[in-house]
Amino acid sequence: MDWGNVTTEDLIDALREVEWSSPPRPVSEFFSRFTFPRSYSKWNSRLKCNLYYYRTNYFVMIIFILGMGFLRKPLSIIASLLMALSIVFLNDSFAVSFNEKVTRTVRKFSPHLAAKMRPPIMPVLRGRPSSKRAIHICGWPRWVFVMIFSGASCILWFTSSSLLTVLWALAIGLLATLLHASFKTPNLKARLNTFREEFRAVWRNYSDL
Repeated sequence: MDWGNVTTEDLIDALREVEWSSPPRPVSEFFSRFTFPRSYSKWNSRLKCNLYYYRTNYFVMIIFILGMGFLRKPLSIIASLLMALSIVFLNDSFAVSFNEKVTRTVRKFSPHLAAKMRPPIMPVLRGRPSSKRAIHICGWPRWVFVMIFSGASCILWFTSSSLLTVLWALAIGLLATLLHASFKTPNLKARLNTFREEFRAVWRNYSDL
């Protein structure tokens, strides 16, 4: 796959749609073979490939850095967990899986309430939905939960006087991610993995042409 032709929008769509339960890559692989990119195009292609392939490692690393900064502040740790939950809710696979599990659990106690938690039915034209189906959680649009958890985490950070700390922690985490993705040489396994099974957005765009 030519990652230089993959746009940022394609990359974001792919990260949103990819299977959320993918485990982190091995530490030995994550910290092996670093080289300097030869050109801007090589760096651009490498950055996108690594961000996609090591996405779980980067997410865990940022959460770990946030946790280390709040070892003595329990409220800030809870805020970090809420923020992490709001981020994973942006992933379609996680949101759908979470909604199904909650609905299944509620159905055991109240089938009527579980029926109300179903997402609205989209109209169908010529055998296809009239628009892309929005993700719902417990009958509400996904963005509602994202905003609630994000807002709660910001309030906890503010009340615990840790807002400046979290900004520094996020900056360090994002900088570490950028440096690693820029200098980590993609191996053959990474190229084959992304080419074979996961990068749906690119192929969907090509199929629509």
